[in-house]
Amino acid sequence: MLSIVAVSLLLVGATFAAPTSENGLIKRQSITTLSATQIATFKPYTFFASAAYCNPSAILTWSCGAKCSANAGFIPVASGGDGSSTQFWYVGYSPAQKSVIVSHQGTDTSKIQALATDADAFQGTLDSTLFPGISSSVKVHSGFGNEQAKTATQILSAVRTAISAHAATKVTVVGHSLGAAIALLDGVYLPLHISGVTFQTIGYGMPRVGNQDFANYVDSHITLTHINNREDFVPILPGRFLGYHHPAGEVHIDSGTWSSCPGQDNTSSQCTVGDVGNIFEGSTGDHSGPYDGIQMGC
Repeated sequence: MLSIVAVSLLLVGATFAAPTSENGLIKRQSITTLSATQIATFKPYTFFASAAYCNPSAILTWSCGAKCSANAGFIPVASGGDGSSTQFWYVGYSPAQKSVIVSHQGTDTSKIQALATDADAFQGTLDSTLFPGISSSVKVHSGFGNEQAKTATQILSAVRTAISAHAATKVTVVGHSLGAAIALLDGVYLPLHISGVTFQTIGYGMPRVGNQDFANYVDSHITLTHINNREDFVPILPGRFLGYHHPAGEVHIDSGTWSSCPGQDNTSSQCTVGDVGNIFEGSTGDHSGPYDGIQMGC
């Protein structure tokens, strides 16, 4: 349950967000609009992210209805989670994308809001066993870190199996909401243990995951796109006043236009921080989509 203190901090932090970097004005001026062709390239990954809400038994036979049939030919390798204490997840190979796919289930808006603002919103260092060589100055949301740790080694094993079985040279990690936060942490984790392939992470409605050093590390080491829909307020949680920062790579959807927002937490009105501003201006209904016509959920 969200405490009164947490709610108060959330409202203050979301309403009076810290300014962006000194280059913020320049970054706002360089916002670009994605073409229809560019938008279309994300659609398969949006379906992969949405399919993570489906039961692992359906994923393993790739029989989860429209969300699976949209990526016909996908070859599942492993799937798990119970959808409650551990989010659903799956790993497989997509011949069409020539990529191993790792996907994590999200959660509903009320639960992700609570998780982002409860006691686990305090930052902690990354587990040195899972994340060898990462500086102790890199800190992440403890709740998100704990969720990623639950499935990290299983996913690593499944990704290695998929790479070997399909001679894959690319891995794409996707997720929505809490699943996007876990996906970003997997996007940092997997390259530390697997070499010889390229990685990219695509998140939808992703909350802030870590501190400034984490965001800087992601910008330097990870290929990330995080896509936010209209007035979804989840991406402005946890507040920047708590020391959280988004990495670069935001794409913001508004009235059918997809805007590429350079830099970290771009405050332009064409981007989430500037458009949503605070949770009073946000909409819970926008969190699940649509993302190019696709609603998240099985």
